[in-house]
Amino acid sequence: MKKFMSLLMAVMMMATVLAGCGGDKPAEKPAEEPTQSEAPAATGAELTFTTGGSSGTYFAFGSVLAGQVSSSTGTKVTAVEGKGSQGNIELMDMEGAQLGFVQSDVMSYAYEGTNLFADFGKVDCFSTVAALYMEQVQIVTCDPSIKTVADLKGKNVSIGDSGSGVYYNAIDVLGAYGLTEQDINPTYQGFGDSAEALKDGKIDAAFVVAGAPTTAVTELSSSKDTYLVSLDKEHIDALIAKSPYYSEYTIPAGTYTGMTEDTTTVAVGAVVVARNDVSEEDVYNFCAGVFDNIDAITAVHAKGSELNLDFATSVTSVPYHPGAAKYFAEQGITVPTK
Repeated sequence: MKKFMSLLMAVMMMATVLAGCGGDKPAEKPAEEPTQSEAPAATGAELTFTTGGSSGTYFAFGSVLAGQVSSSTGTKVTAVEGKGSQGNIELMDMEGAQLGFVQSDVMSYAYEGTNLFADFGKVDCFSTVAALYMEQVQIVTCDPSIKTVADLKGKNVSIGDSGSGVYYNAIDVLGAYGLTEQDINPTYQGFGDSAEALKDGKIDAAFVVAGAPTTAVTELSSSKDTYLVSLDKEHIDALIAKSPYYSEYTIPAGTYTGMTEDTTTVAVGAVVVARNDVSEEDVYNFCAGVFDNIDAITAVHAKGSELNLDFATSVTSVPYHPGAAKYFAEQGITVPTK
């Protein structure tokens, strides 16, 4: 099936050659070394950057990043709606995009050919560009009686699109509390549909894994009393021990309308990846466009305040692209490459 889909994409795009994931192209060396005081040289490249649905953080923040890179470097980046982490990687595998947003756990699944990618197969046509911010596991409800994960037993709960990264996050969190998919009445919906179902009383709770504040939850909280369910330390520690790609995270009070207390949960990283055959210069430009302009990005989107070099270079599961490695080396940080 994977080969058939790749061939179909190639025909649709009228490509004469489908390189696939195995053949990395040599990186192109810039004619001149970019400096912090000079904009990187123009390349004329136009990169498609797949994000997520329009009601999620990927699309909103990705659009800001694409605009900043395009305006401050010679690389044009266009952010487009995507189907999230798994869909973005599969599209990249079929050469339908050059950049994509992914969850840190899902990129590991792809690189190792496990979980989400057990049937699709291992995908290693991509490299890490940078980790940008944390994506919180938000358990959203409009029912004040649901105070813990254990209270979800027997409830109607949206656990993300079937087979999505959100789905696996939900299964992990439920499992930490001794619950399975069979212990709830599951529905399989994206963020926007989940918010609508909560608003209409069709479901009792929903898992939303995205940077908070998330557009769909913000809109829900402005029209109906909305609550986030906290995880306790005992179960968080157990979850992290089993799945170390999670980190404990506190969503502060006031993140959403009516949210009067901090919420303790877990989070995974939101990472930008690039196909291996994107030029070194273009990936360098992406990093420079983002990390040399953090203040400008923050003025447009709150997630900009979470950008920092230490977190950007913290990925260990998938090696970094040479263009990213070059940029970070100029900042005094060495990252692993293939």
